[in-house]
Amino acid sequence: MTRTTLNIDLNRVEGDLEFQVDLDGKRIVDARCVGTLFRGFEQLLIGRAPKDGLVITPRVCGICGTAHLYTAALALERLAQLPVPPHATLVRNLCLMAENVQSDLRQSFLFFTPDFVHPRYAGQPLFADIDAAFAPLKGRVVRATLAATRKVVELVAIFGGQWPHSSYMLPGGITRGASARDLIDCNDIVDQAIDYYETEVIGDSLDNWLALDSVDGFFAWLDAAPHAASAIGLLTRFARAIGLHKIGIGAHHFLNAGAWHDPQHWQPPYETATLPGAGIYHADTGQLDAFDPALINEHVRHAWYRPYPGGLHPYLGETVPDYQPDTDRYTWAKAPRYGELVVETGPLAELLTGGDALIVALLAHEGPNTWLRQFARLRRCGHALRRMKQHLADLAGQLGTPHYLPPSADAFDNGEGYGFVQAARGSLGHWIQVKDGRISRYQIVTPTAWNASPKDSAGRHGHWEQSVIGLELADPADPIEVGHIVRAHDPCLVCTVHFVGRGEKHRYGV
Repeated sequence: MTRTTLNIDLNRVEGDLEFQVDLDGKRIVDARCVGTLFRGFEQLLIGRAPKDGLVITPRVCGICGTAHLYTAALALERLAQLPVPPHATLVRNLCLMAENVQSDLRQSFLFFTPDFVHPRYAGQPLFADIDAAFAPLKGRVVRATLAATRKVVELVAIFGGQWPHSSYMLPGGITRGASARDLIDCNDIVDQAIDYYETEVIGDSLDNWLALDSVDGFFAWLDAAPHAASAIGLLTRFARAIGLHKIGIGAHHFLNAGAWHDPQHWQPPYETATLPGAGIYHADTGQLDAFDPALINEHVRHAWYRPYPGGLHPYLGETVPDYQPDTDRYTWAKAPRYGELVVETGPLAELLTGGDALIVALLAHEGPNTWLRQFARLRRCGHALRRMKQHLADLAGQLGTPHYLPPSADAFDNGEGYGFVQAARGSLGHWIQVKDGRISRYQIVTPTAWNASPKDSAGRHGHWEQSVIGLELADPADPIEVGHIVRAHDPCLVCTVHFVGRGEKHRYGV
């Protein structure tokens, strides 16, 4: 077979994304995920006051600004060893959950399922039902999702004044506490979201849905009305009919650095402080290991940064541009690794480490795959909505209690700290170092950095690259399979990405 290079331009992601793949016939034998724009947020922060990150880092992304704000506040709290009132942590968690629910639902039905109405699938028995539900901007589920997701982020605006790019979290708490009126409004917002989720997404009660815990039980549930005609029923039956449960394996190690912080334990020494617990899940063995942030390191061997050997922990890392075209360096993205492991992060990782019995059983049954990844995102929404109701009940008991414990004037003069949250696309980390009242180093490792990383110093491909290598394309001129695999991760490249490369180029996506 003749080996050829194909450049694939994907849209319907956050920002633009392209893949460069090498084909042997129709089989992908090598892949490069290439980002060619240097943004430099980490460099912008050097020399600034420590709390400037609370305003600047939420602008990293227009979708998950709450996640960046939360993580920046956590890093400063760890630096200064600050306690945080439970009242504040409950509000923070609620806002992050609302942001993630909005993102997960929009990604599923505005970004992922439009591929199902591709002309290639017109002969599928379910195609008419898929078109009625998921046709871009016209489908029944799409219209309902737009309305529901506009509503759910109003919860963030109640406390932050706006969404996105809010600035209501401070080291030590939040700018204002919740009121009884806020609880009424928030409960109404969450109840409307649950009603939409039960009616449109699962066709069942939230309790019945989250009680599913086995492979056989799930497929028996799936075949019953009205579940089969629900959004998740249509997505599942169609995705499996076109083989999405057989492609997109990728890495076999799943990272969750912690989803939400425990209101009763987010204070020094910050042990067992996340809900559910953080961890590393190994698909091949089913083993769950404790998460150790000291094992995180970033490689730049195949990235356009000033070279350094091996990987460096973010406290030692640097982000110095060193553009080198026409070499084996091919991206502005670094290659984060957990020790020596290439990992996947995102909803699938969160539910595996959190012990969702159904997701654990499905992974053991079929292994990692594109359908399961997207299915886990919608499953996670159910868990988040249930936890939001629990948090609102807990917050009712905190009315009138402190929402902010002010730090001392010199709390941030010197030191280092880090924070993690589970953003919509996976684990997000910030690391800050301060000297004489000014930021001396700031490093951010985003979920997409983990998933879309290039090769590392040992030549190990990143997770997305591994996910497409070995894939057989039905039609290299229309590589829809790559779109399914990559979009199932909810890519977030918020600035335009263009290839500087060789070979034939195809634009894919509508």
